Amino acid sequence: MAAFSGKGWPLFLAVTGIAATTDLVSKEWVFRALGMPGESRPISLLSGVLVLETNLNEGALFGMGQGMGAFFATVSVAAMIGILALVSRTATRSDPWLLTALGLIVGGIIGNLYDRLGSPGLEWHAPLERRGEAVLAVRDWIHFTLPGVIDWPIFNLADSWLVIGAGILLLSSFTAPASTADGGRTSGPGSSTP
Repeated sequence: MAAFSGKGWPLFLAVTGIAATTDLVSKEWVFRALGMPGESRPISLLSGVLVLETNLNEGALFGMGQGMGAFFATVSVAAMIGILALVSRTATRSDPWLLTALGLIVGGIIGNLYDRLGSPGLEWHAPLERRGEAVLAVRDWIHFTLPGVIDWPIFNLADSWLVIGAGILLLSSFTAPASTADGGRTSGPGSSTP
């Protein structure tokens, strides 16, 4: 159990908790306010650019893999296990940016996994043949459009946390300290080691 003690875990768990909570609370609020997709008019926050609009996605990113929810849920659980194993390493827990990125990713995974496993009380209202069935789909609600340029697929905060976490990982890979021949780490080009 030593891997679950010490430096780093509080930051990782705090970021994970905040990311998952903001995603789930925002989904609950928007779906309560607007109902299921098509039940009420979208709310325009920035005319023609940013709209609150409910949508249900049974696939993955950009709606790919529709109907493969069980597969994506399994992949999500495997990814979380892998990340927890990574965070149990002392080197990982000593890097606050890496912990933040991994926390955002796990928080995003939790938010969307919760939906894939079935949000309590959420049932399909259409089409008729699915009416009353439990919804095993991700709840999306942010619609971003630049007229004539892009109409981005509707997404949620969990998707945002996943992308931001991946972006931090990518940026940190370019700024990671270089390893020395004896296994030590330097702080960058031109650094001297004792």
